Parts: sequence; C-alpha cells; structure tokens
Amino acid sequence: MLVSELNRDVSPAAAGEFKTLRIGPHRLGTPVVLAPMAGVTNAPFRVLCRRFGEALYVSEMLTARGLVEGNRRTLALARFHPTESPRSLQLYGTDPRYLADAARLLVAEHGVEHLDLNLGCPVRKVTSSGGGAAIPLRPRLLRQLVRALIDGAGKVPATVKMRMGLDEAHLTFLEAGRIVEAEGAVAVGLHARTAAQLYDGPADWNAIGELQAALSVPVLGNGDLWEAHDALRMMRTTGCAGVIVGRGCLGRPWLFRELEALFAGHNPPPPPCFGEVADIVVEHARALIDFFGPDIGIYQMRKHATWYTKSFAGGSKLRPLLTQATTIDELSHALSTIPGDTPFPLEGLRARRAKRSGRQKVTLPDGWLAGDTVEEVDGVGG
Repeated sequence: MLVSELNRDVSPAAAGEFKTLRIGPHRLGTPVVLAPMAGVTNAPFRVLCRRFGEALYVSEMLTARGLVEGNRRTLALARFHPTESPRSLQLYGTDPRYLADAARLLVAEHGVEHLDLNLGCPVRKVTSSGGGAAIPLRPRLLRQLVRALIDGAGKVPATVKMRMGLDEAHLTFLEAGRIVEAEGAVAVGLHARTAAQLYDGPADWNAIGELQAALSVPVLGNGDLWEAHDALRMMRTTGCAGVIVGRGCLGRPWLFRELEALFAGHNPPPPPCFGEVADIVVEHARALIDFFGPDIGIYQMRKHATWYTKSFAGGSKLRPLLTQATTIDELSHALSTIPGDTPFPLEGLRARRAKRSGRQKVTLPDGWLAGDTVEEVDGVGG
C-alpha cells in the first residue's frame, strides 16, 4: 500500500460505517461518483474506470440545445458502450424547454438511467450566457430548470452538481441546495470551491458538511480527492453520503479499485508499476481510436498519456514523445523508454493534473446580479 503522510492514520471503513448510496433506484455499495469532465469522461474512459471498481460513472457535460437540435458532435458524445449500466449523463442548459426535451430524448432513445444538471461550470463562455455557476444566483430560473429536467426525465432520477457560489461574497450553495431538493432532485453534488476560485487553494470541506446538515437528500462531496483515503477522510469529516472523484483519477483509473477496497474494509492494493501503466495507456488508446477514429483518438490520448506518466522518473523527457505520437506503435515505443519495473512514485499520489491554479473574475450577463427574473436566457447550450 502506497499512501501519503496526510493519510497515514486513515483506516479502512469499518463494517456498517457508511450506508449504501442510493441515487433513485440505483444502489452503490461503494459511495463514489465519477465527476463529469469535458473531453475526458467519454465512453472509453468510463469503461476503463469501471473495469477497476464500482462507482456511478457520469458522462462529460453535454448541451441540451445541441442534443435537441441534433448537433452531430453532441450526439456522438452521448453514445454509451453496451456494457455501461447505469447509463449516466450530465446536461447543461439555460432554457427549461430544451432541458425537458433533451431529458426525454436521452431517456427514450439513449437509455439514460440517471441525469445530472450542471450548476457549477465556471468557464467564461458558460457563465457569460447565464449557465453553469451563474444559475444559482437566479433562484427562480434555478427552480424552472430543475423542474423541467425532472419533468423530462420522468421516472429517471435527477441530481445536480454545483459550486459554493460565485465568490466569497456570493455564496449560494445552501439556498440552491434547498431549492433543488424541494423540486425533486434526489442528490446534490458540491464542489467545495467558488467559481472565482476555479481550482485554486484548498477545497472547503466544511461547506460540504453544512450542506449535508441542511438537506435530507444525499450530498456528494467534491474537491481535493487525490487518494482513496481522502474519500474516507471527507466522509468522516463532513458526514456526506458519498464522494465525487474528478482530477484524482486522471491518468490513474485504478483509483476506483483502491476506493472499492477501502470502503469494503480492506487496505487498497498498491498502484501499478510502470509496465502495467504502459499496458493501460495502450488499452486506453485503442479504445479511444475505436470510438473516435484513428486521428482524433490518438490526439485525444496525448493529454491522457502525460497524466499517466506524471511524476515517474524520466517522465519529463518522455512526454514530448507521447504528445507527438501519431500511432499506437509510436506510443508504445515511447513508453518502452522507462523500465517496466519502475514503481509508482509517492509524489504521484497528490500531483495535480489537468487544471492549473489561479483565480478569475467570473463573467456574467449584464445585470445578472441586479435581481431575479423569470425570463428564459438564450445561452450557448440552451
């Protein structure tokens, strides 16, 4: 077992310590959800992660309007592998009509069995259109959107994922949590940072505990879950019902195996040595090529390959070769430059992947903070 100093004293779960996580009719013995991540949590990545352990594996965020209007790229990303169950997908939208119609389409034609509404995306093109993290600032619009999603989903359970608020002066998570619970959401995910923080600074786990104490539905905590032991610390500290794993599993899909072991009361197995990692990289690359085609698939693999090899000795010299690879053979040849018996490095457990630190001033539509309105907003996603 490899564990950082921060988690030396975190013991595996005791028998009966945590309840089974329920998302509508779906029961998860391991209370873990894969965070929807743009350009990452497509079907190949979800299937790979599922091979290692139990969790609710959510697709990347798709726009409701794009789905309803038949956008080719959006529809392509809505595909699921035949082995995926339950089928889970996150929607983004600012117009209740599109959200309801998209939910009906996904349930009827794609067999989706769980829908999540994005209320936390901090990206400028989303918030500037009144979407993502901007939505909780408008409670009436929030109610309309959640109600529309639930009406369109029918018997399929709906959840939401949000941040603490716009910034420290505009914290909305408690009010928004009460609203979405009242409208029928069966669980609430909270990334314990504001939109202004992006991924900067430590996540405020106290907010997760506050939200769980305020609601009767399960609250799922998100933020700073780098090791499997972090999930147990979060649940023991906050009392939340489950966790949402995001950047911690990038380049480390075996994290779900470690989580499953810890929640079952066992010490997790050690992470793979480099030879095993290289095999997983090639497996992942083949799946991406099968899904997207050879050109897009190998291009998509480049970022993943750098995450897989992060912190390994020799990784900095290897990464330029990985980002220039145009075939599976070139990728395999590059990976062969590091000995297969190289152990996974301790510093790799908490190495940041994908998102850099730094804060932002969140861009909102003109007058967004002036007061609530009931009119619909034409956003990039509908």
